[in-house]
Amino acid sequence: MTTRNLQGGQNMSHIVVIGAGQAGASLVARLRKDGFEGDITLIGAEPHLPYQRPPLSKAYLLGDMELERLFLRPESFYAENNINLRLGQHVTGIDPHAKTVTLGDEVISYDELALTTGSDPRRLPAAIGGDLDGVHVVRDLAHIDDMEPKVTEGARALIVGGGYIGLEAAAVCAKRGVNVTLVEMADRILQRVAAPETSDYFRALHSDYGADIREGVGLDRLLGENGKVTGAVLTDGTELAVDFVVVGVGIAPATQLAEMAGLELDNGIKTDAHGRTSDPSIWAAGDCASFPHGEGRIRLESVPNAIDQAEIVAQNMLGAARHYVATPWFWSDQYDVKLQIAGLNTGYDRVVTRKGEGQTVSFWYYKGDQLIAVDAMNDPRAYMVGKRLIDAGKTADPAIVADPEADLKPLLKA
Repeated sequence: MTTRNLQGGQNMSHIVVIGAGQAGASLVARLRKDGFEGDITLIGAEPHLPYQRPPLSKAYLLGDMELERLFLRPESFYAENNINLRLGQHVTGIDPHAKTVTLGDEVISYDELALTTGSDPRRLPAAIGGDLDGVHVVRDLAHIDDMEPKVTEGARALIVGGGYIGLEAAAVCAKRGVNVTLVEMADRILQRVAAPETSDYFRALHSDYGADIREGVGLDRLLGENGKVTGAVLTDGTELAVDFVVVGVGIAPATQLAEMAGLELDNGIKTDAHGRTSDPSIWAAGDCASFPHGEGRIRLESVPNAIDQAEIVAQNMLGAARHYVATPWFWSDQYDVKLQIAGLNTGYDRVVTRKGEGQTVSFWYYKGDQLIAVDAMNDPRAYMVGKRLIDAGKTADPAIVADPEADLKPLLKA
């Protein structure tokens, strides 16, 4: 069957999507929602239905969420919408000239191809013990299933990296009674992504729960016996006994297939504002894709971006020609604190604090007179007002923000 592009563009009979995470699942669902009637194949390397990643290192690891609740949609959705799921299979190559992808000995033809390959966790080098049993990363379901039996009361854990991945892992481990030591090579935790005020807040929070946060010190090497990690030597010479290690030193865009296909890369798979790569028949969305933003380019690692960008790409594959305009927002759950972040704080020169009761506080980032980002801890009202102001390109009077008695809502009408 040949199906005409709904906006009058080229004919398409088969769309292939590589990567069955949040972006891939959102893309194929949007194609069907917008009326595409041709064949859709969604290929995923993991054997599971597309699932949510954020709960993996929190509710799922804590045992508060069952596997089935992780799935974005039931298996019946894909069957009812005639979406051919190819799970547990690895694409070994893309031939953009022949318009084919290779799965082992099988070759699949496509008319349009979307790469939603996500990202890969950065690992420790084998030379310092990164390949020892008991050294874990936090990214896929299999990673969490492998780590979970070791997260037991009284165990000793070393968390390497003081970004959000490391801090969330530390929080879950501490809640389960693990003795946690976290090391961060930079001067402070969250140094790359947040102001000192936010770092101070979370350092105090983790200390209250008994986690040992060490800043300005990194991992020199891991120690092991019989192939299993038993200890760690830090860069200050300290030696620790450990039962397992969690590595939270960031992620890298999964661009291997794109590189093999000869696509342009720029901090990820380079796309235009529509999500199209340097090959006119190949698109990209989610963690793996970089796109125009302001006067430069950006790559966002978040669920909202994966969903929004993938849906725009689906529409553009059908001829909509819509620009993707990102409105960044993020969140992190640690202990009983929910951090909500609106905007990007790049280039800020001032932070205004709005204090609430107990653990409620928000930090408002300004660049000159312009509000550019908000970090809100247990303060959904501040977050929502800040997000709406930033999305609308408005700012907020710092004096009103700093006054805990002042109502924020009138700022939206200013």
